[in-house]
Amino acid sequence: MINRKLHFSAWQFLLAFVFVLLNSLSVQGQEAATIDGEPAVPVEASSSGDAALGEALFKANCASCHKLYKKAVGPALFQVSQKYEREWLYKWIKNSAKLIASGDAQAVAIYNEYGQQNMNSFEQLSNLDIDNILAYTDTEKPVPTAAIAGSENVAVSGTVDMSMTNNIILGALAIVLLLLVVLLIVVNKTLKRFAEANGIQTEFDEEEGEQRTPIWKAFVQNQFLVLVSAIFLLLASAYFAYGALMSVGVDQGYAPVQPIHYSHRIHAGASQIDCNYCHSSARESKHSGIPSLNVCMNCHKSIGEVAESTYQEGMDEYGIDYNKEIQKLYAATGWDSEEQKFVGEEKPVRWVRIHNLPDLAYFNHAQHVTAGNIACQTCHGPVEEMEIMYQYSPLTMGWCINCHRETNVDLQGNGYYEKIHKELSEARGGRQLTIADLGGLECGKCHY
Repeated sequence: MINRKLHFSAWQFLLAFVFVLLNSLSVQGQEAATIDGEPAVPVEASSSGDAALGEALFKANCASCHKLYKKAVGPALFQVSQKYEREWLYKWIKNSAKLIASGDAQAVAIYNEYGQQNMNSFEQLSNLDIDNILAYTDTEKPVPTAAIAGSENVAVSGTVDMSMTNNIILGALAIVLLLLVVLLIVVNKTLKRFAEANGIQTEFDEEEGEQRTPIWKAFVQNQFLVLVSAIFLLLASAYFAYGALMSVGVDQGYAPVQPIHYSHRIHAGASQIDCNYCHSSARESKHSGIPSLNVCMNCHKSIGEVAESTYQEGMDEYGIDYNKEIQKLYAATGWDSEEQKFVGEEKPVRWVRIHNLPDLAYFNHAQHVTAGNIACQTCHGPVEEMEIMYQYSPLTMGWCINCHRETNVDLQGNGYYEKIHKELSEARGGRQLTIADLGGLECGKCHY
């Protein structure tokens, strides 16, 4: 008897092996097409100064107002040492106001061009420090793919040839795979004809003898099994129906796509921006509020592009181009990064709400944040780790009640509850009070 199952398993193993080989070559080709994930941009070091030391000085003193390749509050500084004399740059960087007051033509021209805004004085910098900064500004840096020459898909040197080679290899392997499939089909048919010609049995005959009782019929005839199965089905149906009904209106895990991507991981986590800086109304209002885009522009007037490492991390791990999202912010506010002013028409951003309680439930952020000193993470989870914001807690009535039963009231220096807490605590033997002790379980506290 021919083992047909073994024959087909060998066929499937061969197909899987060829598929893995194709995928491996494709991945290797993609990795070879780039250099550490960066476009190949030539790097030329300046003849004087230490560019590495200059980078640290640039970021500490200059980066808030200047960029290398784009105009910001001040002019772009790439190769600025080739535009002005070195001695003049020493004087300008150390005390630009003094140089303008002296009537220097270049200094006055720059002062007038940039709206007569005075540049900070950096008299603490030595000439060597300035040489290091200029060495850094004279050095070309790898530029993220999305920011090169206004193109979103720029070919890297050597990528075209490598891509063509990969296509040829993949095409040849695809042809080989097709030939193998055809060959296996032909061999299978040939073996089947050979077996039939020689009277070799290739399939199991149906069982002979007396007919057995069908399984379904035997099951129906057994009343105990029928009863147990019916009870099990009823209980299972009730369980799943109860779970489905209890999940109505519960959006735990809800993470909608926003019109402009905002990374809490970067802002609240890496940059350690206080939640109340953006959601300032949470301290004194019922609602936490959606921050206006002007709050975003407080920082993003100067931050038009994220750091190279942050950009690459966003592309590799999350598939998000942070620089494009910043451009969406500029488009919504009408900000012109070249002219450094608002020139366009403002456009509303249709944010998608994530946390939403029923209208019949009353919740006051100020009462929890200010009076109760409750951390934002208690309800919203570890927002400093969330790349995409989602609803962390179920926000159900039972979840709120359990919190009121278990949360102790902070009595120290809390003028909001000072008198009532003191009297109530003394009446209850001086023990720690919970929200439930203050009427936190009364229906009227949360429902109108």
